[in-house]
Amino acid sequence: MKIAALVGIFILALFLTGLIVGPLGTSLLGITPPKALAVPKPHVELPSEGVAHLGSFTITNTLIASWLTIIVLAGLFYACTRKMTLVPGRLQSLAEMVVETLLNFITGVAGQKNARTLFPVVATIFLYVITNAYMGLLPFYGSIGINEVHEHESVFVPLLRAANTDVNVPLSIALVSFIFVEYLGFRAIGVPKYINSFFKFDQLRDGVVSLFKGKLRPAITGILFGFINIFVGCLEVFSHFIRIISFTFRLFGNMTAGEILLLVVCFLVPLIATIPFYGLELLIGFIQALIFAGLTLVFGVIALTPHTEEEHA
Repeated sequence: MKIAALVGIFILALFLTGLIVGPLGTSLLGITPPKALAVPKPHVELPSEGVAHLGSFTITNTLIASWLTIIVLAGLFYACTRKMTLVPGRLQSLAEMVVETLLNFITGVAGQKNARTLFPVVATIFLYVITNAYMGLLPFYGSIGINEVHEHESVFVPLLRAANTDVNVPLSIALVSFIFVEYLGFRAIGVPKYINSFFKFDQLRDGVVSLFKGKLRPAITGILFGFINIFVGCLEVFSHFIRIISFTFRLFGNMTAGEILLLVVCFLVPLIATIPFYGLELLIGFIQALIFAGLTLVFGVIALTPHTEEEHA
C-alpha cells in the first residue's frame, strides 16, 4: 500500500508540474517555464514530408514508416515460425493464436467454405493497419529528424511519421480492398453475370421484344422498368467506388485526429497527461483496423453470395 501511495503521489506531482510549466499554467501564473521542460508548439503537416530523393522519386517519412511496418511484421512472423514444432513454443503459440483468432472471426462471417479464400487479404489488412497505428505511438516517431532550410527558415522534418496519417497509405489499402472484392465477384460468377448483377437488362430486353410484337402495354412497362434498373445499377456501381473514398478518409481522419490530439495535450500539459490518451489511441487503432478488415470481409462475402445462391439452386 505504501508503494502504491508513493507511486500515486509521484504521478500527481508530475501532473501538477506539467500543468504549471505548460502554457495553461504559465499563462495563468505569469511565469516562464524552464527550457528543459518547455514544449514547442505543435506543427501539423497533412502532406507527408520528403526526407530523401532518388532522382524524381521522393522518399517520404510515412513511406519509410510503412516499410518499417512491413519489416516488423515479416520479422515477427519469421521469428515465430522459423522453428515450428508439434508442441509450439511461446513465439509459435503467439503466431498461432493471432492466425486462429482472425480465421475464426472470418469463418464466423463468411462460413467455412469462403473463409480461407478471404483470409489472406482480410488478415493482412487488419495486421498492417493496426501495426501502423501502434508503431506511430512509439516515442521516436515524430521526434527524430533533420532540419531543412526553407525560405531562410529552419524547418524540422521528422524521419518517421505514422503511416496511417498520410492519405496515400489508407488510399492504397482501400484500392487493394476494392480490387480484391471486385475480383472475387468476377471469379465467382464470371464477368458477364457479375456485370448483369448490377445492370439487369432482362426487363428492358423483354420490353423491346414486346414492342416489336405489337404488345404495347408490356412493352411500355418493360422499357420503363428496364431503364429504372439501369439507373439503379449505375447507383450501385457508384456506391462500389464510393467505398474507396469512405475507407480512405475514415482511417485517415481518425488517425490524423488522434495524432493532433496527442500533440495538443502534450503541449498544453507536458509530462504524463498524454498517457490516458495513448490508451485511447490504442483502442482507436484496434477499432479502425477491425472496421477496415471487417468491411472488406463483408463486401467480399456479398461478392461471393450470387455464386453460392446459384449452387444451392
